[in-house]
Amino acid sequence: MAIQNSVLTNPSSFVALRTLNGINRSLDVTQNRVSTGLKVAGALDDASNFAIAQGIRAELTAIDAVTQGLNNAKGIGKVAIAGVTGISNLLSDVRGKLTELANEGITTSQRQILQNDFNELISQAANFIANASFNGVNLIQSGANTVNTLSNLSGGLLTLTAQSAVNTQVGAIATATLTNATNAQSVIANEFSNLESVVNTALGALGAEVRALNLQTTFLEEIRDATDEGLGNIVDADLARESARLTSLQVQQQLSTQTLSIANQRPQTLLGLFG
Repeated sequence: MAIQNSVLTNPSSFVALRTLNGINRSLDVTQNRVSTGLKVAGALDDASNFAIAQGIRAELTAIDAVTQGLNNAKGIGKVAIAGVTGISNLLSDVRGKLTELANEGITTSQRQILQNDFNELISQAANFIANASFNGVNLIQSGANTVNTLSNLSGGLLTLTAQSAVNTQVGAIATATLTNATNAQSVIANEFSNLESVVNTALGALGAEVRALNLQTTFLEEIRDATDEGLGNIVDADLARESARLTSLQVQQQLSTQTLSIANQRPQTLLGLFG
């Protein structure tokens, strides 16, 4: 290849400049990866993988939304369980008062004291029901509605069943007649027995349904972690590798700059021919 001695055209300078520009472009890419932690930060980096990553990010957002809904449902279910458990804990005391009221040997004043005690217990049960609300939803109050919660991205549902029968039975026993022993025995056999059955049924149903919500939440967390890891494999930069590359490119940049400087000085040597 012939060497061109010209002050107008300097091929060596062009080569050195192209090399420096290439190094600078590579340096910009590496610096961007180091600063963002991403090897695919936008469509210009890798259009297909960026599009895939955006789809995965949307899926992760949807999983987060489903998980939030499940957590809200768990709150509703757990508060309802707390209310029913509170009533369940009162039942032994209620049963005791009814048994005492079924005793024909107590006096009228003693019966009144026992009935007042009984009324306080039932009033407490009603308070448990009234306070068993989470985010405006109460599963054990009168007129409660079943809560259906999205459980996955395919549209599956998990259900929290309304247990308004608890409130109905508490109301029934609250209005029961306890003026004599016979009445009390009747309440034990009917209203109390119904309340006990309804409370046990509610505890069993709500416990199973909240357990299902817990299991689904745990499963979605595992799915999310796996999906997040897959996204990282697509877009995350290997910072150890990029750091080493950054150092290498910085050295190349310095050398290329010196080479360009030397190439740019070549036309100056031609001046010596005219001395």
